[in-house]
Amino acid sequence: MHMRQNLLFRSSPAICPHGVWDLVPVYLKHHVDPIKRKMLHTSIQLILQSRAKRCGFLVNCRFGSIDYSSNEQQGFHINGEEISYDLYNASICELCSEGDVDKAMGLLSQMEALGFHANYLSYSCLIAALGSVGRTLEADAIFHEMLSSGRRPGVKVVNALLRSFLRKGLLRLADKVLMLLEDLDVERNQETYEILLEYYVNAGRLEDTWSIVSKMRRESYRLNSFVYSKIIELYRDNGMWKKALGIVEEIREMGLRLDKRLFNSIIDTFGKYGELGEALEVFEKMRRDGIKPDFRTWNSLIRWHCKFGHLDAAIGLFDEMQEQGLYPDPKIFIIIITHLVEQGRWDVINKILKNMQGRGHHKSGAIYAVLVDIYGQQGRFQDAEYCLNALKLEGLQLSPSIFCVLAHAYAQQGFCEQTVKVLQIMEAEGMEPNLIMLNVLINAFGTAGRHMEALSIYQHIREMGITPDVVTYSTLMKAFMRAKKFDQVPKMYSEMESAGCAPDRKAREVLQSALMILEQRHC
Repeated sequence: MHMRQNLLFRSSPAICPHGVWDLVPVYLKHHVDPIKRKMLHTSIQLILQSRAKRCGFLVNCRFGSIDYSSNEQQGFHINGEEISYDLYNASICELCSEGDVDKAMGLLSQMEALGFHANYLSYSCLIAALGSVGRTLEADAIFHEMLSSGRRPGVKVVNALLRSFLRKGLLRLADKVLMLLEDLDVERNQETYEILLEYYVNAGRLEDTWSIVSKMRRESYRLNSFVYSKIIELYRDNGMWKKALGIVEEIREMGLRLDKRLFNSIIDTFGKYGELGEALEVFEKMRRDGIKPDFRTWNSLIRWHCKFGHLDAAIGLFDEMQEQGLYPDPKIFIIIITHLVEQGRWDVINKILKNMQGRGHHKSGAIYAVLVDIYGQQGRFQDAEYCLNALKLEGLQLSPSIFCVLAHAYAQQGFCEQTVKVLQIMEAEGMEPNLIMLNVLINAFGTAGRHMEALSIYQHIREMGITPDVVTYSTLMKAFMRAKKFDQVPKMYSEMESAGCAPDRKAREVLQSALMILEQRHC
C-alpha cells in the first residue's frame, strides 16, 4: 500500500493519497486545543485550496467533515450535479476516455478518502489509460488495488496491463501477469497471444515467437493477417526475405485475402532488401485492390528509397502522401532532412516546409521547423528546454512520441546532454521513458564516441528490470565499433544470444566487421 500511496500522491496533486490531508481537520478537532486548532486549521485550509485548484476543484474544509464543492455549498458537484458513487465511476471512465488521466486519478483518490472503492469498469479504464501513456507502475498499483477490493479482473484488463509492461520492455513483470492469469483461472484469448507475438517479433526473440505460433495452432486459434504479418516480419528481420515471401503463397492457398497489414509487411520486406521496384508494384496492386495506404505504407516506401539513395523519389512519395490527406510522420521527416542537409539542399527543405504550411499544418508544422533547425545546426533550438517551450507556445500537445522524435533528432547529431535533457523533461511531465527512449540515449552516446556512458545506460536498463531487445544490443555494438573497442563486440553479441534475442542482419554485419579487424590485428 505504501507504493500505492506514493503513486497517487505523484499523479494526483489535488488530493492526497487515501485522504491523509483530508483527515487532518478530524485529528485537529479531537487532539489539539482550541487556540492552536484555529491557527493550524487556517494553514491547512490554504494548503488544501491551493492543491485542489490545480485539478480544478474547490475544497470546503470543516471540522469533522470534508466537503468538495464547485460553488462553496456543501457537497462536491460536477455540472451542478452532486457526486454520487455512480457519478464518480462514470466521471472516471469519461475522463479516461478523454485522456485526462490525472483528473481521473484525482477522483479515485477522493472516492477512497470517502471510504469507497471504484467499480470494475472504472478500474479497467484507469489501467488501460495509465498503460497507454506509459505510466506502468501506477497501472500495476491500480491493478493490485482492484484485486484487493475483491474485484476479479477479466482477460481484457489483464491484456491492457500486459501490453503496458511489454511496451516498456518489462518482460519479467509481463511473465508474472501471465502466471497470475493461470492462478485466477482466466483463459488467454486471441488478443493475449497477439500482444506477446508483437513483442517477441519486435524484440528479435525468435524461439519465443515460434513457441507462441505453435501454441496458437495447438489451441485452435485462428492465424489471421496480424499473425502472418508478424511471421513475415520475423523472416525479414532475420535475413530470410525469400521465406517471408513464401508465406504470401501459403496465405493465398488458404484463401486468406491480403489486407492492409499484410500488404505493408510485404512492401517493407521488399524495401528492406533494396527491391524497390517490387515494393512499388505491390504498392500499386494494393491500391488497385481498393485498399488505401496508411502511414506505415508511405513511411516504409519513403524510408527505403532514402536508404538506397533514391532521394528525389522519396520526396515525390512524401508529397504524394500529403496530397492523399495524410500528415507526415516526424520520424520520416527526420530521415528526409538528414539526407537533404548532407547534400546542402536547403532550398528543397524550405520548399517542403512551405508546402506543409500551405496545407494548413501550422501547429503541427512547428515540430518540423524545430527538427530542421536541429539538423541544420543554426543554433536556435540547440537547447532542448527552449525547444520544448517553443513547441508549447505553438499550441502543440507534448506526447511520448514527440519526446521520442526530439530525443532521436538530438541523438543523431551526437548532442548527448540535450538528449538526456529531453528524457528528464519527459519524466517531469509525468511520462515514464520506455525501452525505445533508452535505446535512443545509447545511440546518442555511441554517436558521440562515449561508449562508457552508452554501456552505463545498458546497465541501468537491466537494473530497472527492463529486458533489452535486439536494438539495444546492436546499438551498443555500434557504439563499441565507433570507440574502436572491437574486442567488446563479440562479447555483446554472445550476451544478446544468451538473453534469447536472435541477432538481426545489422548485428551480424557489425560482428563480422569487428572479427575481421581483430583478425587483421592478430595477423
